[in-house]
Amino acid sequence: MNRRWLLTVCIGLLTVGMQAQEQAVVVNRQRSFHTTIPAGNYSGITWMGGNRYAVANDKAPESGYHLFIIDIDSITGQIRRASEEGFRSCGLANRDEEGIAFFVPDSTLFITGEGDNEVLEYALSGKLTGRKLQVPAAFMNAKGNKGLEALTYQAETGLFYTITEKPLKGDSVSRIQSFGNDLKPSCQWLYKIGKPSSKTGEGKHTKGVPALAALPDGRLLVMEREVFRPKNYIGAYVNNDIFMVTPRQENAGQLLEKQLLVSIKTKFNLTARSFANYEGMCLGPKLADGRQVLILISDSQNQYKGFLKDWLKTIVF
Repeated sequence: MNRRWLLTVCIGLLTVGMQAQEQAVVVNRQRSFHTTIPAGNYSGITWMGGNRYAVANDKAPESGYHLFIIDIDSITGQIRRASEEGFRSCGLANRDEEGIAFFVPDSTLFITGEGDNEVLEYALSGKLTGRKLQVPAAFMNAKGNKGLEALTYQAETGLFYTITEKPLKGDSVSRIQSFGNDLKPSCQWLYKIGKPSSKTGEGKHTKGVPALAALPDGRLLVMEREVFRPKNYIGAYVNNDIFMVTPRQENAGQLLEKQLLVSIKTKFNLTARSFANYEGMCLGPKLADGRQVLILISDSQNQYKGFLKDWLKTIVF
């Protein structure tokens, strides 16, 4: 009887442990808010505290950012409501703006531009401040529109991080570059993008890094995005793999080891309409139980031909 009871307890503990491991990362369903968020080319997102977020748009007529209001359930991490509250412009032409980061010390925003491979500072009004990250000259060798895209800032470590969407000309691996609060370059690490999956037919097939998110303990989340788009979109898919790496001063210059956090796959075919080109992510608030919320935003190419959506998604870990 005692042995049977002990065996039952052991099996119960093992089951609980397996369930806890399975629930360590929760991927909430994606949502679109077509009545409160206009069609756009949303390419980056950053949390400004509370329910306020700044969002980059790589095809907006002018340079600047959108203000989003996103309400997140404090228990589940699911998005309850989301709306766009206007565009803050600096009055100049868009620079193919991709990554965006809230700079806590000065309450300003930094935005990357693939068009000029610069990271400029914007006031919350949308106007340029005249400051920018001192990007090393090597990044000027970025291939076409595969330049500086991802950007994140972590107040606890006082560091910015950026990376090009694909390796620089002549490189076989990508470079993650950090900057301090003085906006000067700090350390650089090497990052290898995984191989794309097998092509499933004729169409546009790309893979690169569109987004980063820095954690308070110094670790870094890296999103790898693979997109396959046939001419008529039937059979299109997006694979988003989010990896965790640990860039530290002592391993600067080295190839970072990757640990997969989560994989997200969406598609568009005759029976599925989940296709979501996620290319922006940021840390959001923590839930009541202390878990962290990660927010993803997709680029619908202005709701391409009426069948793509501006999706938002949260991941809890």
